[in-house]
Amino acid sequence: MALSYLALGDSYTIGEGVDPAGRWPLQLADALRRGGIALDDPRIIATTGWTTDELDAGIDAAAPQGPFDLVSLLIGVNDQYRGRSVDDYRPRFTALLQRALGFAGNRAPRVLVLSIPDWGVTPFAAGSGRDRIQIGHELDAYNAAAAAICAEHDVAFIDITDLTRTAGGEAAMLADDGLHPSAAMYALWNQRAYPVARLHLAAEAAP
Repeated sequence: MALSYLALGDSYTIGEGVDPAGRWPLQLADALRRGGIALDDPRIIATTGWTTDELDAGIDAAAPQGPFDLVSLLIGVNDQYRGRSVDDYRPRFTALLQRALGFAGNRAPRVLVLSIPDWGVTPFAAGSGRDRIQIGHELDAYNAAAAAICAEHDVAFIDITDLTRTAGGEAAMLADDGLHPSAAMYALWNQRAYPVARLHLAAEAAP
């Protein structure tokens, strides 16, 4: 029987501007299957523009029925974009992580959290008039908070922010809107997510 996967997030999880197969959760599921892990395509609960509280409400509306064998979470960029402080983000992220753990049957190795990309490197940010260095500083604070919370819950935190800073402004790494990642950038994220997911899934499946 194939394992189940729930992907929670915002535009980065729904893959704004890319074909469905290019979304990073779909790429991850495909890579795991090719690596010998029978995993269904993910059920995705994500919408472009969602903040932490909007994702929480979206989960309520979708009412997914767990447990799932794998749950991923990537959320927070829209909180930062709307000017919310890291102190506002911290408890909302904690609540979402706890929900993700619940959907995974409280099996911490079955939950993956990805860091928030730095959209400040994009052409969209360059044309926005906002302080791109400040965007980066604020996202660093968000990601540090999320990493610490994940550590408290023994959940894997996968840092992909540096990938967006080194290559995220390149045309090939961007969707047509000049803001969201392309499938090529999502593939780089999966180079980091895949070994963690495969190790955890394979370890729990072993007799």
